[in-house]
Amino acid sequence: MHSSDGTPIGIHTLGAGPGLIVVVGTLRSAEDYLPFASALAGSFTVHIVDRRGRGASGPQGPDYGLAKEVEDLLAVQAETGARLAFGHSYGGLVILETARSSQLFDRIAVYEPGVPTGPVPTGWMGPYQERLAADDPYGAFVHFMRGSGGAPAIVTKMPYWYLRAVMRIGYRGRGWQRMRPLLQANLAEHEQLAAQQGRLTEFAAVITPVLLLCGGRTAQMAETGPFDALRDTLANATLQTLDGLDHIGWTHGKSAAVVAQRVQAFLL
Repeated sequence: MHSSDGTPIGIHTLGAGPGLIVVVGTLRSAEDYLPFASALAGSFTVHIVDRRGRGASGPQGPDYGLAKEVEDLLAVQAETGARLAFGHSYGGLVILETARSSQLFDRIAVYEPGVPTGPVPTGWMGPYQERLAADDPYGAFVHFMRGSGGAPAIVTKMPYWYLRAVMRIGYRGRGWQRMRPLLQANLAEHEQLAAQQGRLTEFAAVITPVLLLCGGRTAQMAETGPFDALRDTLANATLQTLDGLDHIGWTHGKSAAVVAQRVQAFLL
C-alpha cells in the first residue's frame, strides 16, 4: 500500500480476529516484533507496520516529520480497517499524535511511548551525524547510547573508545545487521522527539482509552515519573508497570508474551 504522498508502506499481517495495528519504535523494523505479534495472532489480525525508512517501506524523504508518520498511519488504518492499535517508543508517539485529532481507534495500548515530559537530550546528535558521515556506525551508536538518556549510568561513564571497541566485538549478529541501516532514520526520529518538547498538555485531547505500559527497569532508571505525567495528562489512561522489563529487550523471548498478555487483556 501507499501513503498519501505516494511513499510505499510495508505491512506484515498475521493471525485472525479484530484488526490490530502495531507501530514499531526507533532502530526497529517489523521483523523485530514478530514474536510479540505471534503471541497475539490467536486473537487478532495483527498488522505490523514497517514505518517509512525501514524494511519494505520507502525512504523518510526530505520533508520527513511526525506529520508524515501520522499520514502513514491514517493510510494503514484506511487500508486495513483496524480499530485497535499498539505502539512502542516512537511508534507510541505516532499513535497518540494520530489519536489527538482522529477518532479512528476504539482502544490503544502503548509501551513507553516517546511523548516528552521533560527536556530531550540533543548534544549527541552532532557527533552522531559526523560518525555516520565518516562511515563509522559503531562510533555513531556509542554517541547515541551515551548521550540520548536511555542507557544506565554505568554505561554513560565509560570512555568512548572503550564502548566503541566493545561494540565492534560484540555487535556483529543479525540484530546489528538489521539495526545498522536504520541509524540515519534514528537521528531524524529523535530530532522529531526533541521537537515535541513542551507539547505534553496537548495530548489531553486523546479521549480514546489507553493502556500505558512501562518496564520496571526503565522506571527504576527514571529520575522523575514521565509515564505518571503522561497518564495524568491523557483523558482515559491506565498505567501498568511490568517488572524486570526495559525499553527494548521485551520484544523477543518470554517477555514478548508477557507484554502481549497485558495488551490482549486490555484490547479485547
